[in-house]
Amino acid sequence: MARFILIWTAVAVSIAVPIAAAAVSPQLEWRHPVYIAAGFAGIVALGLLLVQPLAIGGYLPGLSAQGRRRLHRWVGSMLVVAVVMHVGGLWITSAPDVIDALLFASPTPFSAWGVIAMWAIFAAALMAALRRRLRLRPRTWRNGHTLLAVIVVVGTMVHAILIEGTMETISKSFLCVLALVATMKVVADLRGWSIKRRRVEV
Repeated sequence: MARFILIWTAVAVSIAVPIAAAAVSPQLEWRHPVYIAAGFAGIVALGLLLVQPLAIGGYLPGLSAQGRRRLHRWVGSMLVVAVVMHVGGLWITSAPDVIDALLFASPTPFSAWGVIAMWAIFAAALMAALRRRLRLRPRTWRNGHTLLAVIVVVGTMVHAILIEGTMETISKSFLCVLALVATMKVVADLRGWSIKRRRVEV
């Protein structure tokens, strides 16, 4: 029980602190409500990126194998919604900037990383939705989905760190590192499991 409380509390705090820090940022005072909502949708998306690998990797106690997969799918869906809200809100408040970002013509370096992460998120979600229809082999599915997940996390991390906005630097960086470490841990575990399985089959 102590392990259960400790892990879930640590995850909740890691996500809640950056959100709370952003909520008291003085930069919000003169921002448009839609812009603020879009920004917080992006922060929530960053937090969900920490939950995704922890869920599918089995690092969150109290969940069965089926529960982990269900949580992973649910969080993935919420991640897509958060990204759409993030980009949609920015489009409403400043469509030219979003167009420049989508065309990789924006003068701000963080925009390109955000767009790359966005398309990788959509591709991963589409791949998951069409997995059975496309009849993907388990290995093809695992490698493709894992690669897209890594692109999402790395792209989002660089995107978030480069932005000097409402998020507080230390808590933002800490959340980014946690998401990256959790993702790399899952990738390493899946790779180890795959190698072990091939040896058994041989």
